[in-house]
Amino acid sequence: MNKNRLLTSLIAVMAVLAAEAQNPAAPKLVVNILIDQLRSDYMQAFMPLYGDNGFKRLMGNGKIYTQGEFPIAKVDRASATASIATGSTPFYHGIVGQKWFDLSAMRGVNCVEDRSCKGIETDAGASPQHLAVSTVSDELKVATDGKALVYSIAPFRDAAVLAAGHAADASVWIDNQTGNWCTSSYYGSLPEWASTRNRDNSLDKQLRRYKWEPFYQRNGDFSYYTSDGSTEPFSHEFKGHSRFRLFKTSAPVNEEVAAMAKDCLWKSNIGSDATTDYLAVMLYAGNYDNRPVSQAPMEMQDTYVRIDKALSDIIDAVDRKVGLANALFVVTSTGYCKEEPADLQKFRIPTGTFDIKRSAALLNMYLMAVYGQGNYVEACFGQEIYLNKKLIEDKQLYLTEVLSRTQDFLIQLSGVKDVYTSQRIRLGAWTPGINKLRNAYNPQTSGDILIQVAPGWRFVNEDTGENYIVGTGYIPFPVIFFGYGIKPEEVTTLVTVDYIAPTLSKAMRIRAPNACFATPLP
Repeated sequence: MNKNRLLTSLIAVMAVLAAEAQNPAAPKLVVNILIDQLRSDYMQAFMPLYGDNGFKRLMGNGKIYTQGEFPIAKVDRASATASIATGSTPFYHGIVGQKWFDLSAMRGVNCVEDRSCKGIETDAGASPQHLAVSTVSDELKVATDGKALVYSIAPFRDAAVLAAGHAADASVWIDNQTGNWCTSSYYGSLPEWASTRNRDNSLDKQLRRYKWEPFYQRNGDFSYYTSDGSTEPFSHEFKGHSRFRLFKTSAPVNEEVAAMAKDCLWKSNIGSDATTDYLAVMLYAGNYDNRPVSQAPMEMQDTYVRIDKALSDIIDAVDRKVGLANALFVVTSTGYCKEEPADLQKFRIPTGTFDIKRSAALLNMYLMAVYGQGNYVEACFGQEIYLNKKLIEDKQLYLTEVLSRTQDFLIQLSGVKDVYTSQRIRLGAWTPGINKLRNAYNPQTSGDILIQVAPGWRFVNEDTGENYIVGTGYIPFPVIFFGYGIKPEEVTTLVTVDYIAPTLSKAMRIRAPNACFATPLP
C-alpha cells in the first residue's frame, strides 16, 4: 500500500513538473518596444555598425517573424500604435489616424485630444477617450485588480497615450514647446522619475550645448546608399522655437527615451513583485525632419546606430532589474515610412498633383447640376470626402444613388486610381483588396467617399496643410519576441500585428483585449 501511495505521489509530482515546464510562470515584466518607421532592410543593412547587445542580441536570441504586416490599408503612427495595443483595427478601435474630421465641431481633431483634461508640463490635455476598446495593458489591470503597474514612454503624445490605454498608471511624452517630459491630468500627476529628469537633466539644458554628430567615427566609413554624398559627415544643432520638434524627429531622441525608460525601471516599483507589470516604449527610426534619404543618408545610418544603443541600454536595465528569463520583450514597427521622396518628374516618372479641395468643389458643382442648388459636400479631410447628409435627406434623395453618381464623377479625375463609397467598403469587406480598406474605416469618423490617389502623385489640401507623395509599396519590418525563455527561431510566414496582443495576453495569463479576434502565436 505504501509503495502504491509513493508511486502515486511520484506520478503526481512528475505531472506537476511537466505542466510547469509546458506553462512557465507569467513574466514579471512585459516590455513592448514599438519603433516608429523601423524597416527590416535598413535594420539588416547597418548590422556592421551595431554593438553586440541591441539588434544583434535580438536577432540571435529572439523568435523573429521576418514578414510583419498591418491588416489595414493606410497606417500611420497613431493607427499603428492602437492596432498593436488592442489586437484590432480602426473599424473597431476607432483610431483611423492621427487626425480626422469631426462633423459635429466642423474641424479636424487629434486622436488623443481631450479638452476636459489638463496638461501637466504642457498646454495640451489628452486622454484615450476616442479609443473605443480595451488594450492589452487595460486587460492586465483588470486581471490584477489594478495591482499591475503600467507605464508608457514615447516622444510623441499620440503614441504615449494610445500605448498606455485607459487604465495606465502613467503616460509621458516630450512637449513640443518646452522639451519637458509631460503628461495629462487623465493619468494623475507626472511621475516623480519624470519630474526629476525635468529638474536635473532637462532637454532644454541639454540642447543648449548639444551638437548631433555621428555616434561612431566608423559610421563615415560605411555606406549602404548609392548617393555620392552618403559618406559626408554631418553636424546639427537644435536651435530656435522648433528645436524640440526637430529633436523628436532625430536620432538622439532615442537616447533620451532610453534614459527615461531606465529612470522608470530604477526609480519605480515596476517589476518588483510577483504581479506582472507592463512597460510600453516608442523609439524613432524615421529620417531627420522627415527628409528624403538622399538628402540625409548619414543621418539615417546614425539613427539605426542610436536605436541599437537604446535597445541595448533598455535590455540591460531590464536584465538587471528582473532577469531576462522573467521579462518578455516584443519589438516591432509602425509599418509605414514618412520620408519625402525625391522629385519624380525630374526622372520622368509618372506623377502629378491631386488637390482634394479643388476636386470637392468640382464634385459639388456636378451634384448641383444634377440635384439643384445646395452644398452637397460638407468637408474633405485626408483622402476622404464628407457629404451633407441632412441636405440629401431634406431633398428626399437616395443616398445610394448620390454615392454612386459621386463615385462615377470622381473616378474620371486625373490622379484618381479608384473611388470607394462607404457602402462599397462595408458591403465588400471580404473582397480582395477591400478588406484592408474596411479594417481602416470607422463608421463614426470616416468620410462617405474614399479617394485612392494614384501612386507617385502629390496629394495636397491647402486647408489642412497636407502635402505628400502617395505611395503604396510594402515596407518590410519584423516582429521579434525575446526573453522569457524563448528559443531562437526565424519564421518567414507572414504575420499581422494583431497577433501580438493575444500572444502577450496568453503569456501574462489574462484575457485578450475585447475587440481582438486573432489567436496567440504558437
